[in-house]
Amino acid sequence: MELLTTPFEVSFVFRALLAGGCAAVLCACIGTWVVLRGLAFFGDAMSHGMLPGVAVAALLGGNLMLGAAVSALVMSLGVVAVSRTSRLSQDVGIGLQFITMLSLGVVLVSHSGSFAVDLTAFLFGDVLGVTTRDVVVIAVAAVVGVGACAVAHRPFTALTFDERKAHTLGLRPGVAHLGMLVLVALATVASFRVVGTLLVFGLLIGPPATALLLVRGIGRVMVTAAVIGVAQVYLGLVVSWYAETAAGATVTLLGGVGFLAVLAVKTLLCRVGSRTANENHYQ
Repeated sequence: MELLTTPFEVSFVFRALLAGGCAAVLCACIGTWVVLRGLAFFGDAMSHGMLPGVAVAALLGGNLMLGAAVSALVMSLGVVAVSRTSRLSQDVGIGLQFITMLSLGVVLVSHSGSFAVDLTAFLFGDVLGVTTRDVVVIAVAAVVGVGACAVAHRPFTALTFDERKAHTLGLRPGVAHLGMLVLVALATVASFRVVGTLLVFGLLIGPPATALLLVRGIGRVMVTAAVIGVAQVYLGLVVSWYAETAAGATVTLLGGVGFLAVLAVKTLLCRVGSRTANENHYQ
């Protein structure tokens, strides 16, 4: 048992657990809608689209999270605007916003030769460097995100499974869609401080996708994904402590490995069950 608790006797590792746990709960709830609606590409694009805001904030000596939030909001509104004013699919709009924002960020970063270290932290995160203030911010974001998912559960469900019915019921699917994109931005902005923009995708997609293999029902999926996400953060920090690996990358890696393991076991059980059923049929 000491092997599982010793790392968290160190204050910065314990803060990392608190911040990572809050980020996992936030990403589990919002990530469930991302997976169900097929918005995974948007989540990935959002993680890169924050770069211009972060770059400007760093160059001006401002708050990186605030810069990321502004950039994420601009990208969310841009995706909606392109989809509504053109005949192009949403994926095309997301791709255009993605490459534009990412290129702009790289251009801005290229003007500062001293931005390399900050950019590395932005891309890969620094979960062991989170402060008490970071923990509070992520916790507040988690409360807001989970609360928003609860309040908007009905319009989000209608939008996900039957957009025409959402129109009929007066649930304003356009507003619901924008709200969902804003929540994805919230999860991405709040979590990038923990695992970085390149790895936040793992927390947003991994646990919900794994949960969908195990349970049915949106509420159950969210709860299961939250449990998986928190466990992923905990085990990732323990493994990184003893293996001396990058904490954020280890956390995200466990999410991918966990999904593949559950998928493999479920596939094997289905094949065994199918074979047994066939044998009983012929007997």
